[in-house]
Amino acid sequence: MGFKQLFIEKKREILERWIRLIRETCPADGLEAAEQGKDPFVNPVGHTITREIGALCEGLLQGKEVDELSGHLEKIIQIRSVQDLSPSRAVLFVSLFKKAVRDEIEWNGNQQATEEWLEFNARIDQLSLMAFDLYTKYRERIYEIRIGEIKKERDRAYRLLERTHPLSEKE
Repeated sequence: MGFKQLFIEKKREILERWIRLIRETCPADGLEAAEQGKDPFVNPVGHTITREIGALCEGLLQGKEVDELSGHLEKIIQIRSVQDLSPSRAVLFVSLFKKAVRDEIEWNGNQQATEEWLEFNARIDQLSLMAFDLYTKYRERIYEIRIGEIKKERDRAYRLLERTHPLSEKE
């Protein structure tokens, strides 16, 4: 039996394992929120991550190109980039997919399954690289916003200072 067939048989268990592994990478306060269920109104972050993880899994299973999965990955990375996580921990969730698959599927030396797994594994690695690129893009955007806010605060402080101590009095 090939890897894809083994994957299909264990897909639900793989997804559940992957989501549990992802929850373990959440910050302490985020973990509590992640545990509150999949209701989009009670837990929009957990709902989005669960939905997009499922879409990534399905896309990989269908053999979609990694570029085609970037939209799903981007939605997760948008969330992870604002959480209190190191860059490596923020993108770790992609690599955890490998662990979830290895934990749930046993192919006992089946050559066909092993070759398919290696191809699948390479696609997950490509997804990891894309996740890091996306994470960097969103963190840069956050820093640009912060710099803009600091400049606005500085300009407001200068204007206030000018009102209270006009430069013409010093001359």
